[in-house]
Amino acid sequence: MSNEVILEAVGGLLQQGGPAALTFASAAAASGLSPATLVQRYGSREAMLRAALLQMWDQLDLQTAELDAQTEVSPEGAIALLVRLSTGFGAEGDPGQGLLLLREDFRDPVLRARGAAWGAALAAALGRRLTDDPAAAAILGGLMASQWQGAVLWWGFSREGTLRGYLRREFRRWLAAVDPQIPVGRGGNRR
Repeated sequence: MSNEVILEAVGGLLQQGGPAALTFASAAAASGLSPATLVQRYGSREAMLRAALLQMWDQLDLQTAELDAQTEVSPEGAIALLVRLSTGFGAEGDPGQGLLLLREDFRDPVLRARGAAWGAALAAALGRRLTDDPAAAAILGGLMASQWQGAVLWWGFSREGTLRGYLRREFRRWLAAVDPQIPVGRGGNRR
């Protein structure tokens, strides 16, 4: 069985129960391999956790690049990109599980670096949908990414409507507050 298949099973376990749910026994049950085989392959629970989280970062990097290539270059495209990313990491069901995984990413310098690199790529993808000015794009993209994470967090408390609807509304409000000249709505082109 490939590492990718094993880590996919471990990733599912992490998304359902958070890092505390990961043991060699639970990973064995999820993957169909024996605990001893997993110990031989990964050495420690922490190494298996890191490998699974790195694979999740790989998948998020790939998904972000695909959405960047497929989504229109406009403010509405920036909104669509973030809404699609939100449903991709399971935030619709329980954003709290995502926070538990982020806690692990914050603790590990390798995972923290992956998060920082992804954040920079995401900010660039968003920024180029909001303005043609490179300096402003870097700022606006980073701010929109921060707004996104905050909106997911606040939705997790209120559960007001669907996450997708909540995010669309919050992004439109945010864009109007940041710069009323940014065209938002179906088919609005970037300035």
